[in-house]
Amino acid sequence: MSAAVASVPAPAPKKLEKKPIKFSNLLLGAGLNLFEVTTLGQPLEVIKTTMAANRNDGFTSALRRIWNRGGIFGFYQGLIPWAWIEGSTKGAVLLFVASEAEYRARAAGAGDFVAGITGGIVGGVAQAYATMGFCTCMKTVEITKHKMSAAGQKAPGTWATFMDIYRREGIRGINKGVNAVAIRQMTNWGSRFGLSRLAEQGIRKATGKEEGQKLAPWEKILASALGGGLSAWNQPIEVIRVEMQSKKEDPNRPKKMTVGNTFRYIYQTNGFKGLYRGVTPRIGLSIWQTVCMVAFGDMAKTYVEKLTGDAVTAKH
Repeated sequence: MSAAVASVPAPAPKKLEKKPIKFSNLLLGAGLNLFEVTTLGQPLEVIKTTMAANRNDGFTSALRRIWNRGGIFGFYQGLIPWAWIEGSTKGAVLLFVASEAEYRARAAGAGDFVAGITGGIVGGVAQAYATMGFCTCMKTVEITKHKMSAAGQKAPGTWATFMDIYRREGIRGINKGVNAVAIRQMTNWGSRFGLSRLAEQGIRKATGKEEGQKLAPWEKILASALGGGLSAWNQPIEVIRVEMQSKKEDPNRPKKMTVGNTFRYIYQTNGFKGLYRGVTPRIGLSIWQTVCMVAFGDMAKTYVEKLTGDAVTAKH
């Protein structure tokens, strides 16, 4: 006589839920970005851009060039309003778009790692076309404007410069180089995510921590700094972006600049080294961004939660 075996029903599949976008998360991201760019962020950005635009300059000569252009204020060119607009909005754009892209990727069957990279890449592209394109363009133009001033010409104001470019060249003019910005952001977020995760795995092995065990603050900073610093492999696209947005006069430059012909122009005039001009301050910028987001993130999180009464769930 055979015993009846009761069939055990299979567990119901876990329902896929979209992560909610909270105001407290947006406020935290904007606050940390504004702090980062107003302290060391913009000076490092100006040094990086100056070296990329003047590819025969070394680090010391770039510092001298910036100082001669405006003293200590020369290191903060483009901060107000362009860097502030970019800093206060790019986090919100990334959070909204990356969250939606990650959800869609998971719904299509992607795992956590692939879905996370997908969210980062799509979010990075959205950042470029929504706000970062015209902000990076106008920051580069600000440096050109101050060069005019140093040459004895009266430089127009920030908004006058913006409106002049808009009247002459329209939307395309103020978004010059936006495709290069999109490629940079896409590769930045994809590689930062992957490289930071690899660094975290290495730190866990070195310290004997198990998978999922929380890392100490200094370990998080180290992993993110390694990921951010190593993601500077795509510096050539940043140099291309600066060249496309630069207002310098050179008869050898292509009249209608694209990512492809700008790459060829830089390589022909400055060689392989020219494509990596400004990589040192960019690595420094990545490390400073990491310190701000990780080291100061917990303090800012507590303040935002008190201010809004809403629990912050964003990772930083």
